[in-house]
Amino acid sequence: MVVITLQRNKCIGCNYCVELAPSQFQMSKKDGKTVLLHASEKKGFYTLKSNDHLIFEACDNAAKACPVKIISVKDV
Repeated sequence: MVVITLQRNKCIGCNYCVELAPSQFQMSKKDGKTVLLHASEKKGFYTLKSNDHLIFEACDNAAKACPVKIISVKDV
């Protein structure tokens, strides 16, 4: 299972995550911050659990490219 976590309130809107993993991330037209698609929110952390291991590499690259390091990706 791939677990992706996003701290959305710390997002600076750089768009790297959307460019590297467009099937998981999208920019909000409201506030210019990223949205982790199909995620559940708890205390400011947005989490997506997926059985699709094909998304791991793209999301891991997005996490590494994030200048404020607010994305974590784990393969559990």
